[in-house]
Amino acid sequence: MRCASGDTDWLTLAREVLDTEIQGLEATKDQLDDEFVRALTVMAECKGRVVITGVGKSGLVGRKIGATLSSTGTPSFFLHPVEGAHGDMGMIRSEDVVLALSNSGGSDEVNAIIPVLKSFGATVIAMTANTASVMAQLSDIIIKVKVPKEACPMGLAPTSSTTAQLAVGDALAVCLMEWKSFGKDDFRKFHPGGSLGQRLAMCVDQIMHTENIPLVRDSVFLKDALVVLNSGGLGLVAIVDNAMILKGVLSDGDVRREVCCGPFDIERPISDVMTALPRRATVGESSAHVLDVMEQHEITVLPVVREDGMLVGMVHLHDLLGKGTLRFSNGHSGTNE
Repeated sequence: MRCASGDTDWLTLAREVLDTEIQGLEATKDQLDDEFVRALTVMAECKGRVVITGVGKSGLVGRKIGATLSSTGTPSFFLHPVEGAHGDMGMIRSEDVVLALSNSGGSDEVNAIIPVLKSFGATVIAMTANTASVMAQLSDIIIKVKVPKEACPMGLAPTSSTTAQLAVGDALAVCLMEWKSFGKDDFRKFHPGGSLGQRLAMCVDQIMHTENIPLVRDSVFLKDALVVLNSGGLGLVAIVDNAMILKGVLSDGDVRREVCCGPFDIERPISDVMTALPRRATVGESSAHVLDVMEQHEITVLPVVREDGMLVGMVHLHDLLGKGTLRFSNGHSGTNE
């Protein structure tokens, strides 16, 4: 813990904190049981909103959980228990589900409003370390989140416990996304101002590469296509006829498979080696749909064509995600079969 000079070894201390929090997450993972599934089911079938409440550090975690739920398809808001006791519970409806957070389960502010929430007909889920606490006894469902110890050396400041609460909140949110089949189009609707949302709202032809597209004619040999593939920087070369109609593609993966399957003859016609009738994007298609196709089929680059099949560009996965253009010298691209 101490260096020879007497100064604190900060890196060692920081790693100890992270190790303690990791141990807390491991313990939390092992504690998940049918109560988590019950809570998930109630939240998924909720006809109203998921209301998060908590005070102190648990309240701050609750705000983040509520924000994550709302942005991923589960209507949610945070209710401060003190404000709730002074009129804000007028927002609660019988079809709502309440997720109450308290590590000890002894938060007077939260416990004071739970009976009122239940009197409205709301289902109350407790997220607490103490399943015998007042909060647990007042609630309908209990998600146990108990860590072996806090990372705070005095064991007082909420550290590992709040990390675990946050992680379980993320687990609920991700499970709800899967339950509701919440996809990229839905994400875009909830994030119209975000850079990813803006990009996915565009048509693919607004994002695609249009200059120096790596392409060769369908009359060339494999050796000619390899030169363009190597210099093209996208891991894919398009094969077109004299009218620029897309006939096929050759990817890094195609070449690798050719090498592994037998004698590699670079004098073969490209038409014998290329992937004919490859997947492609069409001008006017939404970037969100193209991204779904690319991820579903593990494709890194797609040619973009007009309705008549004429090649007009190429789009890279990183272009859709807004991560900049990823250039390859000897990289890899997904298959376009």
